[in-house]
Amino acid sequence: MTRGAITPRFDWSSLGTLRLRARAIADGVYAGMHASTRKGAGVEFGGHRPYVAGDDLRLLDLRAMLRHDRLIIRELQTETDRALRLIIDGSASMGFRGRSAPLDKLAYAGALAAALARVAVSSGDPVALDFLGGDGARSLPALAGREAFERIVSLLETVKATGDLRDDTAALDRAFASALRFARRGSILVFFSDLIDVHEQALAKFAALGTNGRTLITVRVLDPDEATLPYEGAVRLVSLEGKHEVATDASAVRAAYLQALADGEARWQARLRGRGGDVIRVLTTDDPIEAVRRIVRTVALAGAGR
Repeated sequence: MTRGAITPRFDWSSLGTLRLRARAIADGVYAGMHASTRKGAGVEFGGHRPYVAGDDLRLLDLRAMLRHDRLIIRELQTETDRALRLIIDGSASMGFRGRSAPLDKLAYAGALAAALARVAVSSGDPVALDFLGGDGARSLPALAGREAFERIVSLLETVKATGDLRDDTAALDRAFASALRFARRGSILVFFSDLIDVHEQALAKFAALGTNGRTLITVRVLDPDEATLPYEGAVRLVSLEGKHEVATDASAVRAAYLQALADGEARWQARLRGRGGDVIRVLTTDDPIEAVRRIVRTVALAGAGR
C-alpha cells in the first residue's frame, strides 16, 4: 500500500502495516457499534412490521394478519450479538489513485473495513468478509475474536484490484448469494464500492439482502479527482474496466458528469433507505477515524429505525 499523510493530525506512514492502521482507527472511534438490545430473533416482543419476501414465515402474526388483512411479521427483542459482514469491491476501478490521494480506493476501503472488524470483535461480534472481483480475493466465514481480525487483515493486505464487474453477474452472485445464505438475522452488511462500472443488477441484488432484520450500508469510496473532476481543458479519460477512452473538454462536461455521479448515488440511497439502510460517501483523503465514526453512527440510526 502507498503511504502518506491524510491530514496533518493523522499520518498513515507512522502506522506502517494495515494491522496497526486498523487498530489505531478503531481506538479513535469507540468500543462498540450497537446497542445492547435490538430487534431480531429473541424472547421479548418488539412490535410489528409488514412482511418482506425472505422473512422467516414462523414470525408471521396470524391475529394481526386477520385484523389488517395483510401479512404481518412479529418482531422480537434480542440481546444476542450481531454479526458484521463486510463486502468489498475489488474490481479494477478500485485501484485508482489520483494526484492528491495517499492511497488507492481499495487500500482505503480495506483500512476502514479492517477498523470496523476491529470494533466488532472488540464488542464480541463475529465478522465475515466477501469480495467482488479482486486478485487473491476469497470469502471468510463469520468468526469472532482475535483470529477473525487477523485473518481479515491478512487477506486484505494481499488482494489487488482487478477485474471488470460491468458484465460479471457471476461475481455478484458469488458475493451476495454467500451473504444471503450465511448472514444471520439482525446482521449488519457493509458494502464498500466506488459504484463505478458495477453491474446494473448490483443494487437490486444487494437490496434483496435487507430481510430478516439485516441492516444494509453502502460505503461509496471515491478518489477526490473522481468526486470533483478537477481537470481543465482537453483531457483523455481511460476506463480501468473495459479500457474505454474518451477525449473531451473537462470544463464542458464537468456539470453533467457530477450530476450523473449524484443521480447514481441517489438511486442507491433511495433503494436502501426503503429497506432501512443508507449510503455514505467517503473520499480517500478523509480522516479515516471520522469515516468509521460516520459508518458506525449510520448503522446505529438504521438499526434504531427498523
